[in-house]
Amino acid sequence: MALYASGIAVELREVKLSNKPQSMLACSPKGSVPVLVLPDGEVIDESWDIMLWALRRNDPDDWLGENSAYADAAIPLIRENDTTFKDLLNRYKYPERYPEQGQHHYRARAEIFIQGLENCLRATPFLLSDTPSVADAGIFPFIRQFADVDQGWFAQAPYPFLRNWLKGFLDSALFAAVMNRYPPWQPDDTPVIMSP
Repeated sequence: MALYASGIAVELREVKLSNKPQSMLACSPKGSVPVLVLPDGEVIDESWDIMLWALRRNDPDDWLGENSAYADAAIPLIRENDTTFKDLLNRYKYPERYPEQGQHHYRARAEIFIQGLENCLRATPFLLSDTPSVADAGIFPFIRQFADVDQGWFAQAPYPFLRNWLKGFLDSALFAAVMNRYPPWQPDDTPVIMSP
């Protein structure tokens, strides 16, 4: 979403994580996505770093805020999202892989972060202000995953502001623009260029 919002054209290579291309592993041996390979060969393989790279080059919607104020304010939220919450989300999504506790236990622990987001959204329409920021774009995909695990439960859970925030992103033109499905990339494929 940040790449698209920045207006920077990129060549997309969809990968199937169960069959990672050697070219991807050669660029980023950790084998996770996303991976951004710059024209000079520099590799950025963390989502947050890719978002900041793109928006520092072009930020037409002011997602970083004046003097990067939103980027700085987002760091604690992103850190918690990318560590504690992400781990609990994986356990909630795949409880069979983590039989030490039940699915509801993992969800209840993840709700600590969810409640914090709900509290933010009671104060402002978006996580940091009245307008979307890099924090919203960085956290949205994980809340989408959380909501999808048990849609019936999430629909009646005590998080109306978070539900409204999530729906706003899901219904947005930005989300529609970036959620195209592509077949897994093969070395002889014609490049798919994402450009707003």
